Amino acid sequence: MALHKITMATFTILATFFNAQSKKEMSKLINEEFHFATRQYKHLMKAVPNDKMPQSYKDNKVITREITWWCSGFYPGSLWMIYEQTKDSEIKKEAERSLLIIESNKTFTRDHDLGFMMFCSFGNAYRITKDSKYKDIILTSAESLSTRFRPGMQAILSWDKMADFKGPVIIDNMMNLEMLNWASQHGGNKKLSEIAVAHANTTMKNHFRPDYSSYHVIDYDIDTGQVLAKKTFQGYSDSSAWARGQGWALYGYTMMYRFTNDEKYLIQAKNIAKFILNNPTLPDDKIPYWDFNDPKIPTVPKDASAAAIIASALLELGQYTEGKEKEKYINSAQKMIISLSSEKYQAKLGENGGFLLMHSTGGLPLNSEIDVPLIYADYYFLEALKRYKDWYL
Repeated sequence: MALHKITMATFTILATFFNAQSKKEMSKLINEEFHFATRQYKHLMKAVPNDKMPQSYKDNKVITREITWWCSGFYPGSLWMIYEQTKDSEIKKEAERSLLIIESNKTFTRDHDLGFMMFCSFGNAYRITKDSKYKDIILTSAESLSTRFRPGMQAILSWDKMADFKGPVIIDNMMNLEMLNWASQHGGNKKLSEIAVAHANTTMKNHFRPDYSSYHVIDYDIDTGQVLAKKTFQGYSDSSAWARGQGWALYGYTMMYRFTNDEKYLIQAKNIAKFILNNPTLPDDKIPYWDFNDPKIPTVPKDASAAAIIASALLELGQYTEGKEKEKYINSAQKMIISLSSEKYQAKLGENGGFLLMHSTGGLPLNSEIDVPLIYADYYFLEALKRYKDWYL
């Protein structure tokens, strides 16, 4: 009995020691990553034109997009997160400049991506500076996004009518609900949160399979809300689990619980996390292949962007859970962060066009952005670093 007590006491001391060591190592890693990001983004900044936003890097050239492209908010958002940690004045100046370039998007209503475009950018700017002009832009952007809500579907229309879709709603759209919820709680119309809840509920009802994997696209009759088809646009097949889509789903329902405290959203997030973390195709380094169901695994591209999104979401999910469940979420996210920080996934200083991460996959079936850096991979990686530092160190 005495031996057992000594052993348990020794184990407790060792566990405490290793936990302290782990925290010390993670603190060092995170600080190094933000300082690396400062230097690396100063390389990227040199290649960014005055009227576009950086997207990727290929054939020794930084690829840029028009400001109405769905990813236009990730570059300024990344800059603000880097500035927050390092207080580098050059980074701040570029963050402010890039916001001016995309500000006109606040009245953009042609698709659902306004949350990505305006909350990832101006949301971070307002959070850090508390400048009221940024808040006003977010509120205007949220109203613009709300115009895409279709009462018959009880959902936000992702894209306008296309050849193959009449009323498409994609799982990605869950991410744009954050701006609606935030705006509703910070001076905006209360209808904005009601729209977010309606959309989340409709998506929960129709987007998920029994194993809690998500379809990419649900096509609706806009007037009646009848489900016309369950499809994919970027995944391996209509019935497959496109990796980044599973990340959007996990992040989206975790975020919905944050704003509503509705237990059903937390349960949904936990079940999605279970699908991802227990998936037999998830590699040991926790960086998923581009689609969990590609039959050619392991000889297919991975998706660092999916890992970054999932890591960030798991860290928030850990805030709402306890015990072994919480430990699994945090440890899995930590493994993803460590993997993404390694030479296998992270660029060397001055290389990769100035982007932080390598090996993301945008749209493999579209032959688009395969095994390249992507601006949103950097964004969610930086967010995961910040969340780990704020919540677990």
